[in-house]
Amino acid sequence: MDFKQLRYFVAVYEEGHVGRAAERLSISQPALSQQIRQLEQNLDVSLFERSSKRLLPTLAAHTLYNHALPLLDGMQRAREALGNFKGQALRTLAIGVLQTVHTSLVPQMLERVRKAQPHLVVQIYELTGLEIERRLLNGSLDIGISYLPPRQPGLHGVMLYEDELTLVIPAEHPLREFKKVSMSQAAELPMLLLGEEFQIRQIWQAQLANLGRRPQVQAELNNMAGILDSLPHTRLATVLPGRSQKTHGNHELLWKPLSEPRVPLKVGLVCRDVQRQQASMTLLRTLLEEVINRPDEHLNNPPALDGLS
Repeated sequence: MDFKQLRYFVAVYEEGHVGRAAERLSISQPALSQQIRQLEQNLDVSLFERSSKRLLPTLAAHTLYNHALPLLDGMQRAREALGNFKGQALRTLAIGVLQTVHTSLVPQMLERVRKAQPHLVVQIYELTGLEIERRLLNGSLDIGISYLPPRQPGLHGVMLYEDELTLVIPAEHPLREFKKVSMSQAAELPMLLLGEEFQIRQIWQAQLANLGRRPQVQAELNNMAGILDSLPHTRLATVLPGRSQKTHGNHELLWKPLSEPRVPLKVGLVCRDVQRQQASMTLLRTLLEEVINRPDEHLNNPPALDGLS
């Protein structure tokens, strides 16, 4: 028994006549009769009592009809739902995002991706830079949003925007009146930092090493929001990307540019297979540039890009 035979059976049941049912189904009368006989053989029951004028349904036919209607209705609704995909295969895009860029990019990016590619399921993973690169190399991530250049060979990056490392201090910190703070001054400060597995921490340590210094670590947290919540209750400082102020700024914290030297940060999309991910990279770059260039505007309908691979 298949859905075609069920549809034929329902037509005969409702019309009570093979000829009228065949006309309704746009098939020949002999072909319809053969399908009904085959259905009866498959089910090993008699569905109709045949008379000269019409077919009378048996008790088995009444039972089958009551079960067939919801099945056929469900199949029709499934076809309509799948028809909305218009030939597009549902697929996923796994993206690894640094914690220090997550809050400023991801929320608006997700809405734009949904509008541009409604059949794309986006999976976001908040990871450290090293973990993003490791997962890109083993194939469990498609794209990373991380600092450039990638440190692992075999990975390729496309820049999205530039940022810079910034000193963050509580409002009552001794350096509160400074417009900017030199690297040598910052090197003296006791700090609350992200753990050593975080790329921002590694960048900070590398900058201090160039001065022959080491960070004055008083405490560590593995969560940027936790650090920013804790700082106002301490006399400690931290270093974070300046762009984070747009989503984490509050009156209890002061963000001071670092100088002598400035510490530029390049944030971009990273992938392993450029050819395979080219369409996805193009889509994300287009949508993220909208967020970066117009972060405070209401979402517009983004362009739909075909050919995601």
